[in-house]
Amino acid sequence: MNRSKINMNEAFQPNEIRGTYDAAGSRFGIVVSRFNSFITERLLAGTLEALEQGGASAKQIDVARVPGSFEISLTAKKMGETKSYHAIVAIGCILRGETPHFDYIATEVARGIQLAQMETGVPTIFCVLTCDTLEQAIDRAGLKGGNKGYEAGLAALEMAQISRRLRDGGSTSPDATRSRKRRR
Repeated sequence: MNRSKINMNEAFQPNEIRGTYDAAGSRFGIVVSRFNSFITERLLAGTLEALEQGGASAKQIDVARVPGSFEISLTAKKMGETKSYHAIVAIGCILRGETPHFDYIATEVARGIQLAQMETGVPTIFCVLTCDTLEQAIDRAGLKGGNKGYEAGLAALEMAQISRRLRDGGSTSPDATRSRKRRR
């Protein structure tokens, strides 16, 4: 059977669980590295802009500052363990140097953030730039390639709602519409 030619019956429409960019009823934690602060502060500003545009007030957001990217994971895990946050954003910037230090740190930070998320059940958005050059980092922090912090803020808004809906058994709120495609 050629799956690309299958037309789904309009009556067979599974429930889609989606989030929107609405901060109502959510709290957000942000962990930001002070190392490479020229970049991380721009990413933080982008994250805060996205959360504010989603309707978050300053009272709904806590920012924890840590010395470097390696310390992000533990702090994100501790934030998640409080069960006070609906989503956490992990912000850092690791630049490749002349030694293998970059590889060790980048790998372990990614692994640690994933473990923090899995162990606490709180969505933890990965916003740690791993760039070869400062120019690449600057581009990703708002110059040319958009601001990855802003994108992380949007992901936090969406994941906070998705997690809440899954916790509540997949229910959707009245204002969330189910996406159903109709045949033309």
